[in-house]
This record gives sequence, C-alpha cells and structure tokens, in this order.
Amino acid sequence: MKSKQDNKLRYNVVIAFVYIIGIVLLLQLFNLQIVHGGEYREQSNTRLTRETIIKAARGNLLDNSGEKLVSTKLIYNVEIYKTKIDTDTLNNSLLLLAQTLESNGDKYTDSFPITINPYAFKKEETAESFKKANNLDINYNAEQCYNHFKDKYKVNEEDENNARKIIALRYEIDKDGYSNTKSVKLASNISNASLAKINEMSTHFPGINTTSEPTIYYPYGELASHILGYVGPIGPEELKEFGEEYTQNDIVGKNGIEQVFEKYLRGKNGIKQIDMSVEGIVTDEYVSEEAVAGNDIMLTIDANLQKITEAALAHNIEMMQTGELSGADTASEGAAVVINVKTGEILAMASFPNYDPSLFVDGISTENWNKYRDDTRHPLMNKAISSISPPGSTFKMVTAIAGLESGAIDISTKINDTYRYTYYKDYQPTCWQRGGHGWLNVTGAIEKSCNYFFYETGRRTGIDRLTQVARAFGLGQKSGIELPGESEGVLASKDTMNPWSDGYTIQAAIGQLNNSFTPLQMAKYTAMIANGGKNLDITIIKSITKADGTQVNVEEMNEHVNSKLKINGNSGSDLSISEENINAIKEGMKGVTSDGSGTAYAYFRDFNIEVGGKTGSATTDNNGNANAWFVGFAPFDDPEIAVAVYVKDGQHGSYTAPTAREIFAQYLGMNAAEVIEDMTAVRDMQTIR
Repeated sequence: MKSKQDNKLRYNVVIAFVYIIGIVLLLQLFNLQIVHGGEYREQSNTRLTRETIIKAARGNLLDNSGEKLVSTKLIYNVEIYKTKIDTDTLNNSLLLLAQTLESNGDKYTDSFPITINPYAFKKEETAESFKKANNLDINYNAEQCYNHFKDKYKVNEEDENNARKIIALRYEIDKDGYSNTKSVKLASNISNASLAKINEMSTHFPGINTTSEPTIYYPYGELASHILGYVGPIGPEELKEFGEEYTQNDIVGKNGIEQVFEKYLRGKNGIKQIDMSVEGIVTDEYVSEEAVAGNDIMLTIDANLQKITEAALAHNIEMMQTGELSGADTASEGAAVVINVKTGEILAMASFPNYDPSLFVDGISTENWNKYRDDTRHPLMNKAISSISPPGSTFKMVTAIAGLESGAIDISTKINDTYRYTYYKDYQPTCWQRGGHGWLNVTGAIEKSCNYFFYETGRRTGIDRLTQVARAFGLGQKSGIELPGESEGVLASKDTMNPWSDGYTIQAAIGQLNNSFTPLQMAKYTAMIANGGKNLDITIIKSITKADGTQVNVEEMNEHVNSKLKINGNSGSDLSISEENINAIKEGMKGVTSDGSGTAYAYFRDFNIEVGGKTGSATTDNNGNANAWFVGFAPFDDPEIAVAVYVKDGQHGSYTAPTAREIFAQYLGMNAAEVIEDMTAVRDMQTIR
C-alpha cells in the first residue's frame, strides 16, 4: 500500500513540474511576442547579414635566393549593396563618393558613353548599339540620350558636371545589377586617404563599404616575364576545365610558371560575415573562415643574373641595329640561356623583347593586345624554348665527338682543308675561309671553325652515329623544362629526311640541312660538353612550399608537370666520352676565345678568366641572311655555367659573344671591361662559321 502511495506522489510531482515549465514557457513567449514583439521585429527589419568572400593571396614566385619576382599586395576597393534608401539619398551619397575619390586623385568606374560640355558620344561608332541596348530612339543625339538617363535616375543636381558623376555611377550599378546580397564594384585600388575618409564618414555612405583584395604585383617590372608568365580573368572554357572551385570573378595563370603551376599558386578563399542596417550602415563584421594563401614557388633563376642577361642581350641587339656591329641591322629578336653545368638548373633565361605582365592582370586592353600581337618581334613568345634555328658551326662539337668516339678520327688525325670539298662529284661545298685552312687536327678545326674538316669527319662517321650522339645531347627533343610552349626542334636524320642522300650527311655535320634547335637545347648540349658528357635533368623549379611551411614532394610535382605539359620528363642520356677526346674538344673551344685566330677572340682577348666557346651562323634565306649563335662555358678548368646566345638575323656568330661575356662577368663576380670591336678579319659574310 505504501509503495502505491509513493508512486502516486512521484507522479503528481512530475505533473506539477511539467505544468510549471509550460507556464514559464508561455510567459516567455508572451513576453517575446506581445510585450517586446514590436521592438524585436523592428530590430529584425533593420539588420541584414551578408556573407562575402575573402580572396586568398596567390602564392609568390621567388628567385633562388628568396627574392620576390611575383608577389601580391593588398588593394582597397569600393562596392555598393542595395539598401532601403530613397533615390535622393542614393544620388547624394554617390556624388559625395565621386568627389571624395577625385579629391584624393582616385578614379571611379565610368563607362557611361556620353560626355558633356559639349554633349558627345565617346565613340560615335558605338552610339547606335548603345541606343539599341537601352531602348532609346535611334535618332536621339548625345544630349537627348543624356537627358533620358538624367530623368531615369531622377538626378536633381543643377551642376551638370556633378549630375554626370551621379549618372555614371548609377549607370554602372544598372549595368552590373545589385541586390542586398550582390554588390557592384564602383572603384578599385583607391588611396589610403580615400579609404580613411570613406570609413570615417560611413554614415554618409549608406550601402557603400570598402573591401580589401590581394592583387598580383611585379616588383621587378618586366624582368623574366617569359618565365613567370601572366595571369588574367578566367575565361568560359577555363571555368569549365577548372570546375566548381573557381568563379567567373577569379584570375588564373595564362602562361609561363603561372599557368603550369596554377594548381599550386591558387589559394583557398575565406568567408566574412557583414552585419548592416537596412539603410546600408555597417554595424559589425567578422571572419567565419580564414583565407589560406597559395603555395610559394622558388625558381632556380638568379634575379641579378637574369637582369644582366636581359640587359646584355638587349644591348647586343641594339649594337647590331645601330651598325656598331656592321651588317646586322635587321636583327630584332633573340634569346639567351644560362645553365648550371653540374645540376641542370636554369640560372637565367632571356627572350628579347620582353613584355609587361602587369597589363594582363585585370584583362589586357584591346589596344595593348593588338600592339603585342602585331609586333613582328613576337614579344609574347619565349624564344629561349619556342624558337628553333639551324645551329650552324656550334653543332661541330657533336660531329667531332661522334667521329672521335666511333674511331673515324682521333685527336692526332689531320685533314687538309683545300677550300673546296670534292669527295662527291655532284655536291662540292666549300669552307668559309677562302683558300682553305690547310692541315688541321680536331682541336684546330674547332678553334678555326673549319667546314672542310667537318665535311670529311661527318662523311667518315656517318649519319647514324651523328644522330645517336646528337640525341644523347638532347638535341631535337623537348628538354622537359616546366614551361609551356617548348618546341621539340628538328634533328637532321634518316627519320626526318627520307630518302637520305650522302650529301645530306656532310651538310648535317656542320649544323645545316634541317637541323633546328632551341636556345635551351643548345645550352644543355654545351653544359654536357663542359661536364664531360653527363646528362642533365633541366629544371627551373627549386621547390614549392605550402602555407604551413612543408614542401610539395618532388615526385608529385614532376607527375603534375608531365601531365600538364604532356611530356615524359628529361631528354638525352649520358655519354661515355674518353677524357682525352673531351679535352681535345674543350681545347678547341678555348682557342675560339683565347687564340688570335679564334672566331670570338675579339671579345674575350682581355677577359681575365679562360672561357670555352664556339660561334655559329647559318643562312636562313636566299639573300644571305643568317642567324647568329654563341655557346660557351666557364671557368674553363672547372666549369660552373654554360651559356647559349641566339639572335635572329645576327649574321655573324661572333656578334653574339658580347652577351655571353657580360653573363660570364656577372656570374664570376667580375667588372666587365669595355670591349673594343675588331672585326677587320670578318668584314666579308661567312655563310657557315
């Protein structure tokens, strides 16, 4: 009995407790809805919360010492959201905004196509399309069109200059469309003075607020533009390709490192919440998700050496154009590449002329695009990896090594250059030296660039062996460098010319026929001679560092590059060249720069460090025009860098030596002395040298 009474008591207690809680909740609900309902409804109706994107900074591109070649800096923009304010208040706040910006030297967006005082269309050719797009009478003149918009926007400002400022901003808002969740950008990259004023007077700018945004910045201007590439607004096809992570407001890499490593350079955007009153006054803001910057990419290039390489190449071409180097006034474009002979790292890569990558960030103007597109010097092309040209006499080391290693000749073999090569009855080319060079061994033949010697060596060796050695040097193949647009080039062989003729072999042996290589391939080939035949894995990337400080795995990076560029990695292979043979080749290259009869002696005779080099030129048309080459390495006794310099229509290979000299001087820490030209021995055009 007692147990039943206890249970009943507990039941009654629970029921009472439930009733009490219910009564409390009802009282609270009454308080919220009846007592304070009006107050809370007013607060709800006067406060809006908006979610905006915090754009992540793009990763930096650094040189091999950590110097920033491409970075980001914060800029400040002005945007407007739709709010519950009347037309007069909107117009007055827009006028104040325009005046504030102008007083600090800032600009606001103004695409309204009509000017006043006098009334006129900015471009008469677009007036008709403007009228049609805005449903205006096709016969309206500029003043009538202007007045239409003045009435449409209910602009009561008496001063027409001020009225037009309001119309311009209202027109921009109309064109882009805005709402209480979608903003319209009214000004970009405003000054700190404007930023402070707008924020200080925020109550006078309903719906208007300032935002920060990271933008691409080029501390060195045009330096290394062909390596770095450029970024620009994402296109429709790119938007499809990249997927949902991107929006139509994003920028993406369009060329160079920026394009290939877009995946790594792009950061992850954050989210910011902004509380506003319905009048558009910001009441609070906070970050709900932090933005994460993109990965930093360290390149192998040295900014100082890159600067000198570009300047030296530009000055070298100027010397040709102005007649300081006579007979080459049509030269207008070229390239230079500097490679570490031990690691395969690119230390500098120049392509002349350069371009300004900053012009592309917000979308390049039609005027600037047409200027680059129509420039016959092709400034947007990276000629170091995309231009191909017959190597001329710079190819002769391939023939020499093939001949020596196959046993067709040895270092003591002498061949008598009698000027005209008469082995074949139907094809009898000549040496560039009238009368011939007489008896020469392989070292002397390289030093004097004797065509006759290499005709005979090439014939004895055969095209199959020449092709094998050239391929081992990576000639006629993509190097695998992490840049878009690399050309494969062409290697003269039975694969590229069929049927093959014996006369083709001796042409190929001196770098003619259809042999055509890039400056990068020529630099790698030279570097492999300098290091004794060891193949090099060419690279321009040192490391990729994530925002958390860890580095991207090299295998992952290589897999990404190979997939992105549709390549299979490195080209070439190790060459087992005897020490005796490689030394004979190098001695010949040293003679090119240090012996009085050497083809580049005029430019290196007073150089304090010994250099191995080779000049080359090859005719490119029936008018005798020739592209010019210089390849070389230094220091001679313990090589560290190899250089290839190429100038289209440079005429004489020796004419490109000044660029190489400046590069060597910079790398070796020398102050390059003035070079006095002495071309008295080469005033006549040499077809192949």
